[in-house]
Amino acid sequence: MKIAIVGGGNIGTQFAVHCAEKGHEVTVVTSNPGVFQKDLCIVDDAGTISHRGKIAKATNDPQEGYGDTDCILVTLPANMMKECAEQVYRFSKPSAVIGVVPGNGGSECAFSKCIDRGNTFFLLERVPAIARLIEKGKTVKSTGYRKELHLSSLPAGKAQECCAFLEGIFDLPCVAIPGLLNLTMMPSNPILHTTRLHSIFEDYHEGAVYERIPLFYEDWDIRSAERLLACDEEVQDICGALPELRLHYVRSLREHYESPTAEAMKNKLRSIPAFRGITTPSVKVAGGYIPDLHSRYFTADFSFGLSIIKQIADFASVPVPHIDATLNWYEKIKVEDNAFRYADYGITNRDSLINFYSR
Repeated sequence: MKIAIVGGGNIGTQFAVHCAEKGHEVTVVTSNPGVFQKDLCIVDDAGTISHRGKIAKATNDPQEGYGDTDCILVTLPANMMKECAEQVYRFSKPSAVIGVVPGNGGSECAFSKCIDRGNTFFLLERVPAIARLIEKGKTVKSTGYRKELHLSSLPAGKAQECCAFLEGIFDLPCVAIPGLLNLTMMPSNPILHTTRLHSIFEDYHEGAVYERIPLFYEDWDIRSAERLLACDEEVQDICGALPELRLHYVRSLREHYESPTAEAMKNKLRSIPAFRGITTPSVKVAGGYIPDLHSRYFTADFSFGLSIIKQIADFASVPVPHIDATLNWYEKIKVEDNAFRYADYGITNRDSLINFYSR
């Protein structure tokens, strides 16, 4: 197949290697194609090459990237999705399969014109493995491969075909989940990143400087765990209030991480090998550090993650005080006003939400 990988970062490079390794003709669509070599590789923790593949090309030209492509795999942050979707709609063919990873961020709305004209669209719940670039355009480290992948599609009847495709790429079983909103509501980064940032930078204001910034996961504290579990419970309340959309596939993070208490959650997140060494998004300034408010942890996970969950809560008339508290904190410090709005896509109440996701 001719496959376009959109995004040349951690996940995009990981996907490009696996797709090319299986013999597909891979084009990486990226803003900086000049740094990409044709021979790419994945290494493990020891630096040993575990996968390698040769891409056909890298380009920043959307017509060259999408024009004659069978499958388009989008790995961009959520705040770049709308522009990408417009280019894909303009230059790709209606028979192309479009997939987005990870599955939250409202990308199904951004790609709604593609879906309406007949493109098969799917969301992949989580990345196959934690990916960290070693050398951009050449090498990425991938660790902690999942035991299985989960996806959902529009139209729903195409899910098994999409699963078969991904199983052939990653050699992992892939499970089709009915109901696309199950993946949009996935309580991963939208509550994991946001509650942690709220706890680390709760007292931040313009001019404040921190002498030390804790590691994002290895220094996880009890306050962050309490906030995370409180928001997780609210997500489950929202799912229970929308029985028409069969949101019982939205797993609680208590279950996902096998951590029923705040103390257990704190210890679990501190101990996951794939999370070791991950830093908190920050910028070094005179006297110390300040939060990097331009990081996707802020610009995507609040505005295109937690904000979406909050809007769905409002449609379902479910109170979410802990989610509100985290969003209200972010409103005071945000530097970009780019929040996703369902209303931009004609979704303004419970009925229109159900109609959109029931296709």
